[in-house]
Amino acid sequence: MAPAVNTEQVKKAIRSSVPLAIKTYTLPHETEEYLEEILAYFLREFGQDHLKDRIAYCMKELAVNAKKANTKRVYFQEKELDLSDPKEYDEGMRSFKEDTLSNINHYLEKQKEAGLYIKIVFQVKQQTFSLSIKNNTEISRKEQMRVYDRIARSRAFETMEEALSTVIDDSEGAGLGIVILVLMLKKIGLDEDSFDIDVENGETIARITIPFSEVHAESIDMLSEEIVREIEELPQFPDNIIHLQKLINDPDSEISAIARDISTDPSLTADLLKVVNSAQFMLPKRVDNIVEAVKLVGLRGLKNLLYSYGTQQILNQQMKWLWNHSYKTAFYAYNLAKNFKRKKDLLDDAYVGGILHDMGKIIFSEVHPQLLEKISSFCEKRGIEREMFEDLSAGLNHAEIGGRIAEKWNFPPTLIEAIRYHHEPANCDPAMRDVVYTVYLANALVNIEDGEISYDQLNMGVLRSYGIKNEEQVKVIIERLSRAFEHEATKRDSI
Repeated sequence: MAPAVNTEQVKKAIRSSVPLAIKTYTLPHETEEYLEEILAYFLREFGQDHLKDRIAYCMKELAVNAKKANTKRVYFQEKELDLSDPKEYDEGMRSFKEDTLSNINHYLEKQKEAGLYIKIVFQVKQQTFSLSIKNNTEISRKEQMRVYDRIARSRAFETMEEALSTVIDDSEGAGLGIVILVLMLKKIGLDEDSFDIDVENGETIARITIPFSEVHAESIDMLSEEIVREIEELPQFPDNIIHLQKLINDPDSEISAIARDISTDPSLTADLLKVVNSAQFMLPKRVDNIVEAVKLVGLRGLKNLLYSYGTQQILNQQMKWLWNHSYKTAFYAYNLAKNFKRKKDLLDDAYVGGILHDMGKIIFSEVHPQLLEKISSFCEKRGIEREMFEDLSAGLNHAEIGGRIAEKWNFPPTLIEAIRYHHEPANCDPAMRDVVYTVYLANALVNIEDGEISYDQLNMGVLRSYGIKNEEQVKVIIERLSRAFEHEATKRDSI
């Protein structure tokens, strides 16, 4: 019997654009049923539940092919045949099907012993749903060309009957299945570009990309725009913050004048002194002089502090747990940048990106009754389900909403990118990759520490950019950062 789907976990994955990964070595029937239930939930959430049966077929076809590829690897190893040698490959394939079918449990056990897995990954990315089937047996160039040939040949077919009568060579097992899969996607309005198979980081990845239903996508976009428009009507940054920003941007301003302005705001003064006296500056003695503190932080660092401080003043820190998460993410981001990247300019941007990355969630901590009334009225007029606003307030599309608000408030491009792409780092502007990758990784490490996600859900491209090769390294990094954060928190409380 298939295990019950943890709907809260699935909701969290959808709302936070975090990949939900299910790993299996043998793909038993109950796991297939479990995967279908998760798929149904994802499709239902973005208005494509009518596609469930067809997409479930495609998922099963690709998962079975992945399992077969792993079986082929251990079968060839047992027979001492070289998969990459054309002659030996043909020799092995002549007996592969019959031998493995008659003794499948033996080969499945060998796959498990060898650590050959099948991983099914569900992820919502902006306004598309991505379904990836991965296995850690790399597809050979010959096999990949065979699959591409099947995809190309499927263009000629209009019906399943045509495919069945034309595709004769099924020696690979996947030949006809791939043609039917592409035809199935065509039938539901997706072109062949929605399916791809490639090798990345030692894994073969077959990926299907499905857009949200037009109605659903339009509703999310309209509602997000309306929320941002209404949020813009909240009070802007306090006057003293705006004045300070102008002073900092004025090349004729003197440090003493900037320091004098800061000292008129006790909270900002306290925040500045906390930053200067924190572990990141490693000073031999405590600094109490505001002019000295401004010099140490520098104008760039001070600018970033103002963005963080000003945002907190507007949004009032109602959701303390979320601000705590943001502070921890900022601390981790700063230390990742400092210890791995060693780029001075990155430190401040990484820290403030960490503080503000969840701004799209934080804005809902200060939902005024009037705003709620306006949004409800907007939903009613546009025929948008009230649940859509609840989904957005719970985190759906929060990175995009945060990015749009950051644009409205004229944040610098690096911070806008860090906020907008902290769940989808691969989509950011390459020129700002360092900041986005650092904020993404810091946020992900905090989420792993809190039990929200697992190592399998991390972006491998980001890990590679940090020279992180395995789960053990991630555990060590989290342990060190966590200890340092606790020490820093104790120190801050005593200041």
